[in-house]
Amino acid sequence: MSDQLAGKNKAVFFTYSIMDETGEIVEQSDFPIGYIHGIESDIIEKLEMAMEGKKLGDKLEVMLTPEEGFGESDPDLMFSDDLENVPPQFHQVGAKVEMQNDNGDVKEFTVSKIENGKLTVDGNHPLAGKNITFNIMITEIRDATPEELQAGSPEDSIPPVLH
Repeated sequence: MSDQLAGKNKAVFFTYSIMDETGEIVEQSDFPIGYIHGIESDIIEKLEMAMEGKKLGDKLEVMLTPEEGFGESDPDLMFSDDLENVPPQFHQVGAKVEMQNDNGDVKEFTVSKIENGKLTVDGNHPLAGKNITFNIMITEIRDATPEELQAGSPEDSIPPVLH
């Protein structure tokens, strides 16, 4: 068993589940997610802070407010249109739609609702505006290689894509 602790320049790997306020699991990864501790990464800051000083096999429960997690829900990222104006391939809740603004920026939206002849898409993160709890288990800690430090992530990692 490793005696290394999660800290600066360590490659840290973990599995997780995310529970909503009712205790329902809304996302889970049984495949370890990796990041380099102590350098700028895509991992939520409070999660990294909670893992600081932890060791292999440690389990953590980290509660996040919307501000600490995925932000507040922004009504400006929700749009509705008549169903007849939307291509048929998007006529189902959960369908992904990429939209481009006048500046050429592309953002992914999800069909969130279809009712009364209207289709609504939402560009907010699905967990935006929600209090959530991460249940984390640390599965590996090792020294990051110079290449990984430069790249900002472990070579053998699934990037942290929390959605």
